[in-house]
Amino acid sequence: MRVKLILPALTEASSPFWRPIKYSLFPPLGLATLAGYLDPDDEIVIQDEHVERLDLDDAPDLVAIQVYITSARRAYEIADHYRRKGAPVALGGLHVTALPDDAAQHADTIFIGPDEGAWQQFLADFRSGEPRRRYSSAERALIGTPRARRDLIKRHLYLVPNSIVVSRGCPHACDFCYKDAFFHGGKSFYTRAVDDALAEIADLPGKHLYFLDDHLFGDPRFAAALFVGMRGMGRLWQAAATVKSILQPDLIEHAAASGLRSLFVGFETLSAANLREQHKYQNLNRDYSTAIRRLHDLGVMVNASFVFGMDHDDRTVFERTVEWAIAQGIETATFHILTPYPGTALYARLRAQGRILHHDWNLYDTRHVVFQPARMTADELENGYWRAYRDFYRWGSILQGAWTKDCWDERLRHVVYAAGWKKFEPLWDWIIRARRVSNMLPLLENTLTGFGKRDRSDVAATFSHSTKAAQPLAQNRI
Repeated sequence: MRVKLILPALTEASSPFWRPIKYSLFPPLGLATLAGYLDPDDEIVIQDEHVERLDLDDAPDLVAIQVYITSARRAYEIADHYRRKGAPVALGGLHVTALPDDAAQHADTIFIGPDEGAWQQFLADFRSGEPRRRYSSAERALIGTPRARRDLIKRHLYLVPNSIVVSRGCPHACDFCYKDAFFHGGKSFYTRAVDDALAEIADLPGKHLYFLDDHLFGDPRFAAALFVGMRGMGRLWQAAATVKSILQPDLIEHAAASGLRSLFVGFETLSAANLREQHKYQNLNRDYSTAIRRLHDLGVMVNASFVFGMDHDDRTVFERTVEWAIAQGIETATFHILTPYPGTALYARLRAQGRILHHDWNLYDTRHVVFQPARMTADELENGYWRAYRDFYRWGSILQGAWTKDCWDERLRHVVYAAGWKKFEPLWDWIIRARRVSNMLPLLENTLTGFGKRDRSDVAATFSHSTKAAQPLAQNRI
């Protein structure tokens, strides 16, 4: 059987303006995982429109397309194209789960929710000639699932080919997050077996890897056992975590000792009122500054996430947030416009209030305003978002942030990392088009390595004691 798995571009792949490096970071690991369920003699092709032009002249026996909200229009175009050619098309992903009736108009089969078991059942039905129109998530588990087919991934097209997932979902429930919509109120956070995760990590080539988990630290016992098991592997890695998990005793120390060098942290807002309104209780009454200092003391860089446009934000929020982030010495910041994804509690609330402006899904990308803000105009919110990016990544701001560090080595790496991410986008575009993005991986590894070289004998002494306490977790892996 000839099977084609497609990840459509989130934005127009033909436009150089919309080809920043973030679209060439990670391969489509979800599709590679689906490929793991196919038979060894199946002919499988994975295509990612972010990094290559799609071949639409082929004749596969089955086409499966992963759909995100801002790729929905393009995904439907591709699906309609193949259906006209007589190829059966299956659609799944966040957008399909949120709006199944909409997706069903462009597919022979749709998938609702995160369960790969539904894909396995579909394949059995498809081979027998009786596939259903819809499959819903039933059993949620990562233990026992097949490995992703990494041999089908074009590694040279990605800056971070070693992406990996060892848990799914998140134990928290924020109103603006897609998680509850995708998991349909069922089990929404679960992990792999630690030994299985460690075996896959050991098999990955090179030094660097990136955990794509929504919240790698969501189960502290699992995370601690994983980090203890990773010690001695010589890895450099990046991931995402909450402020709460960073402040938890010993956990972040185990992570740093196993190779953590950069962490995406969802601060989201400096307003306690906003946190309460969005039910982001895991950030309430947490000392953001202490969390940042703790990471920096361990040699871990911070990629801070902020969301603008919550109901307690006014026109001063952009300047206040940027000034605070620079003063904290945050290396990189990712700003977002609050976006009410369909299926979320935020979307339901704003729709009930009549504040949704339109349903042009291409603009639900956290870069455009799609609802009426409470304390500013839509134009003020969108202009303030772009201004925040400009102000944070000005050379003066980068240097000011770097100067909060104690030594020249860390100041230099702050400048290299921050500037490399945002100041050289035309160069990144050329590198992507020349298909040389993987050649930049050594530079990333060197930057991350350097940030972990600072002598911290006091931290090492503290960690030596906490490691003994974690040994039972490593011996009793989940």
